[in-house]
Amino acid sequence: MKTLRDIPVGSSAVVTKIQGTGAVKRRIMDMGITKGTSIYVRKVAPLGDPVEITVRGYELSLRKADADILEMEEN
Repeated sequence: MKTLRDIPVGSSAVVTKIQGTGAVKRRIMDMGITKGTSIYVRKVAPLGDPVEITVRGYELSLRKADADILEMEEN
């Protein structure tokens, strides 16, 4: 399964599963990233950390570790 880090810049994908547990999963969900949410990858920093995305109409930056727990399905 692809993760958010596997989605190329300029592409959109839909969250199929959040693999994290506890506080990490809760923090991701509090940011508005839930199952079925569409995410557009805007930019990736030169070393791959952070990843800048657009979700639910606002821009958000995620660390590589957080991007790895999001299973995605490309549109």
